[in-house]
Amino acid sequence: MIAHKSNNLSFFTPKTSSGLAIPFFDTGISAGFPSPAEDLKEQRLSLDKELVKNKETTFFARVSGQSMIGAGLDDNDLLVIDKSLEPVHNKIAVCFLDGEFTVKRLKVNTEGVWLQPENPNYPIIKITDDNDFIIWGIVTNVIKKV
Repeated sequence: MIAHKSNNLSFFTPKTSSGLAIPFFDTGISAGFPSPAEDLKEQRLSLDKELVKNKETTFFARVSGQSMIGAGLDDNDLLVIDKSLEPVHNKIAVCFLDGEFTVKRLKVNTEGVWLQPENPNYPIIKITDDNDFIIWGIVTNVIKKV
């Protein structure tokens, strides 16, 4: 990956190489009662093939802050963002707003566009003609540390 730094967000552009294939157990890991281990059949999984659908238009960025915790996006999570996807109502988007990057849920209707945080401690942002506003891409996946 190639790293870029801008306005407190670290952006990572995926390389277009084949990536690393790591062991993958397709049967699912039980979050309830344990399942017999002999049912697990190992395969190979490439995370870039699983998470990156459009290599030329996908990038990664780290979340900074708490405004999207209700959507499961926590501080320092790694987002997978696709610039080729249509920015429609209710999608989570990375936007450039008045000189700063932000990640928020898009609210779009006939009256306008709003950026909706998923934390009640943060205000809803109404986009107006006075704003310098660009939607950079739509969040498709989040990678978390546990």
